[in-house]
Amino acid sequence: MNSPSEKDLATNRKAFHDYEILETYEAGIALLGTEVKSLRDHGGSLQEAYVKIFGNELWLIGASITPYRFGNIHNHEERRDRKLLMHKKEIRKLKEYVSEKGMTLVPLVLYLKKGIVKIKIARAKGKKLHDKRQAIKERDEKRHIDRAMRSYE
Repeated sequence: MNSPSEKDLATNRKAFHDYEILETYEAGIALLGTEVKSLRDHGGSLQEAYVKIFGNELWLIGASITPYRFGNIHNHEERRDRKLLMHKKEIRKLKEYVSEKGMTLVPLVLYLKKGIVKIKIARAKGKKLHDKRQAIKERDEKRHIDRAMRSYE
């Protein structure tokens, strides 16, 4: 994903810990000018954000984009709902997936792609506590094996 023309603006690292990521999608996002400027200045967070489908529209809810520090009276609200832009076919497909029990849509990364702000969302399933422990255990084992291999060389 990180080609030279792409730059991460905000990430949701906790999503990888709390959810099992099944499939990712790229969507556009409807932003105001001051929001884009604030994001370029590293003023965004996806920590408590989620994606909801209302009718045939995707909405990003709970994302925080700090007000632009050089903005005037036309500055934006920090935690307003923002519309995500995808094709109708893709939205219908996501709607079917989310209707299944335990499935949800999670925002992963806000990034610039050729000067336009995009968001990567994922179809995800919530992890149980024992799943999280298992993932941590596997990561630690892999780290231990990698260290052993490096010291063996």
